[in-house]
Amino acid sequence: MAITILGIESSCDDTSAAVIRDGLLLSNVIASQKVHEEYGGVVPELASRAHQQNIVPVVDTALSRAGISKEDLTAIAFTRGPGLMGSLLVGTSFAKGLSLGLRIPMVDVNHLHGHVLAHFIRRADGDRVPEYPFLCLLISGGNSQLILVRNYNDMEILGHTIDDAAGEAFDKCAKVMGLPYPGGPHIDRLAAEGDPKAFKFAKPHLPGLDYSFSGLKTSFLYTLRDNLKTDPDFIEHHRADLAASLQHTIISILMDKLDKAVKLTGVRTVAIGGGVSANSGVRDAVARYCAERGLNAFIPERTFTTDNAAMVAIAGYYKYLDKDFCAYSSVPYARVTI
Repeated sequence: MAITILGIESSCDDTSAAVIRDGLLLSNVIASQKVHEEYGGVVPELASRAHQQNIVPVVDTALSRAGISKEDLTAIAFTRGPGLMGSLLVGTSFAKGLSLGLRIPMVDVNHLHGHVLAHFIRRADGDRVPEYPFLCLLISGGNSQLILVRNYNDMEILGHTIDDAAGEAFDKCAKVMGLPYPGGPHIDRLAAEGDPKAFKFAKPHLPGLDYSFSGLKTSFLYTLRDNLKTDPDFIEHHRADLAASLQHTIISILMDKLDKAVKLTGVRTVAIGGGVSANSGVRDAVARYCAERGLNAFIPERTFTTDNAAMVAIAGYYKYLDKDFCAYSSVPYARVTI
């Protein structure tokens, strides 16, 4: 009998639903929230209200595009955390209600696990997926982690950021440059037009595999401050070079630690995940690094880099196979590690 999983993602500002049957993706629907753009960041209360408005039509569309009805579902997978508490409550409550109504089990998914397991989303039989163990560089607005993945339910964090994440560095620096939110994609676009060696920003010297991006951010702000004193139009004149130099430095920090982790673990497969893995420079750097060393590289489709329910559904699928179900008494959590 086919196993059909509905995935629900509502951890931040994207409402998403997806359907996976026997490991194959049938649909993946995402409703983004434009309301946050004018505030320069996600407003939690507005996000939760938008989820309430979006979740029913998004789930209905996902079922329709998959060509199934709700009665065909085997189980419901949902993001339980980490994320914004109000947003998580919407997805969790909806999943509980639908599970009770259909009398089918419910599976809770760690949002970060979902990003790691996005590489196992398949559109057709025979699609390439990683073999265990592999090393995953998880980079997003809130997380920068190096994870040794031994199995879908056996992951070890080898290193993580001790302050800002890579995505935060992109977005905060973009904001002071006057770029719209989210700033990461605008930095990526401008970087293609600039000189990555035009400016030199500070790089951390942390032992081990931990990351730090706060010093880079401060160095970037000092560069703007010092140059704006003599040239009020400095940002306007050098926006592309600033973007290119910022992106080059962030990628250099990420790749230095990734190289150390590869040498430490001896793994032959490297994957990336999270919103920042959509960055063109990051994708090129990882692909080039792996090609030069004969490593297997797994770089996700951009659709699966940002928050999406397909990654929740595939993570839920594997948990369902182990009969690892969620109790109705379970509540969302805002913060957690792998």
